[in-house]
Amino acid sequence: MTMFNCERGAACCRQIGYTPWGKTLALSNGTCRYLNPDTNLCTIYKQRPLFCNVDAYYDKFLKNEMDRKTYYALNKKECQRLRHHDSKNFR
Repeated sequence: MTMFNCERGAACCRQIGYTPWGKTLALSNGTCRYLNPDTNLCTIYKQRPLFCNVDAYYDKFLKNEMDRKTYYALNKKECQRLRHHDSKNFR
């Protein structure tokens, strides 16, 4: 099985508090409380929420809606957008 190629830039983790589903995981600055800022790695990776796991989320909710290649392309595009977006304006 193919897996999503995460670049580990942590842009999604740094802006999780600006999403409706991520507010409970966020520190006051919008960054996920489980992100290690020194390594850009998740400290609860094996137990991370489903919405943080691209492949598991696809399998559970989207496999009948779109093909995996399209889903990966959409995730890649969003990742690039987040990396270039000012988190103060991400609402």
